[in-house]
Formats: sequence, C-alpha cells, structure tokens
Amino acid sequence: MSTADLLRAYDEQLRSDAETPSAVAVTRMGPLRLVEFAAGRGFVTYRDLGGADAAGSARLVAQARAFFESAPSVTEVEWKTRGHDDAPGLAAALRAHGFVAEETESIMIGEVERLVQNVDLPAGVSLRRVTEEEDVRAMCAMQDQVFGDDVSEVYANAVVARLARADGMELWIAEHDGRIVSAGRLEPVAGTEFAGIWGGATLEEWRGRGIYRALTAARARSARVMGKTLIHSDSTEFSRPILERSGLVRVSTTTPYVWRRAIGA
Repeated sequence: MSTADLLRAYDEQLRSDAETPSAVAVTRMGPLRLVEFAAGRGFVTYRDLGGADAAGSARLVAQARAFFESAPSVTEVEWKTRGHDDAPGLAAALRAHGFVAEETESIMIGEVERLVQNVDLPAGVSLRRVTEEEDVRAMCAMQDQVFGDDVSEVYANAVVARLARADGMELWIAEHDGRIVSAGRLEPVAGTEFAGIWGGATLEEWRGRGIYRALTAARARSARVMGKTLIHSDSTEFSRPILERSGLVRVSTTTPYVWRRAIGA
C-alpha cells in the first residue's frame, strides 16, 4: 500500500467511535466527538471540522472547553490535532482557550505482514502476554518510570479495569530474571482492518538491543491471528526509527493540545 492509501485508511476507519473503544461516554457537538474516559480524562477528536474557518474553529474550541468545564469529574482534556487536516486558526484558538501543545508525534502505519519478523533477543530475555493483576501493576509501574512519571495507582487501576472488560486489549512484556524491561499494549480496533500498538517503553539500560522490535513483532503476530492487516501507532522521535525498521511508515503527524483544570476549580 502507498503512503496515501495508508493515510486514507486511517482517516476512513479510525477517526470515528473506533478510535475510543474504552470511552465511558461520548457526546457529539457538531463535527466533534467529546469523549470521557475513566480517571478523569477527556478527549476531543473528529473526522474533520466540517469546513470551519478560523472563527468557526474558535467557536468549536470554546464550546468544547465549556462542555468539559461543566463536567467536574474531568480534570484533563486532550484535543488531538493532525498535521494533514484543513483546520484554519485551530492552533491559535486552542492556545487562546488554555490548551497547551505537547510534543508532536508521527502517525505510523504499516501492514501487519511486514512487522512479523524474527528478532533475536538478548540472552535471558523472554516475551509473554500478561493478564494477572500483579503483572499488570508491575508493567504500569515500569512504564511510569520510563516516562519519568510518579508511579500512578490511578493509571494502574484504569488498566486493570480495562483488561477486565475483555474488549480485546492485550498487554505484552519482555522480562529478564523476573524483572520487566520492556512493555506495550496491542489494541485491535473493532470493525476495521487495524490494530494499534501503544505504551511502548523500555528501560534505558536495555535499549538498542532489539527488545522493543521483538515486542512489536510479537504483537503483530497476535494481530494477524485476530485477522487484522494494518498496524498503527503514534510515535515520538525516539521510537519512530525503531518502528520504521519494523515496517511502519510515517503518514502524518499528530500534536496533542492539553487543558488541565486548575487545582480547586
């Protein structure tokens, strides 16, 4: 498939309810989908902005912020922008309404068959899928460590609860001598050709040794068993070259803009 074909599949298949399978609630507001997740997270996404000009974009941002401000359980909202969208004035409107741009990531897509590779692991490292709560919490703690965050019981609770819903999400780890050294999720997208690979994290001292590529290949094999033919992921500049070596290509970019409720508000 060409890059244009992959991007078209992404827009047509993923920018819908398929994008947020773990949503607690979804509210439509014009072209926007305002999504609420567990643990106080909000999310804004859409297929397009319905031809809105700069003034129209500003109205949509104002309405979305007002909606989430009126939901006291929501403490943080991500507005997911895409680099290939026709969205005049959107970035300026988001900044004007208190949304802060975070790191731009690459939208990566590839055919499952290209990712199913044999990758040699370092001695003593093995891969497995985890389902037990103890393993899941250890995995979440390792990811928090890699991303420079405090270990979050709230995040771990949300992942444990999500796994209990049996919506198809799989959790995979690499371990050495009982210690988790790398991890990531596989999320099949119902009703589409896609599965997503997310949450990839490897301890610094174990990087550059093929472990994450092996973990990607293991998840691709599982996706193939599910009948999926395409893999997608949003990647940082650190992980993009790894995914490219695994067979994914950069089709666009995505920049999250985040609004956080003031403490006590």
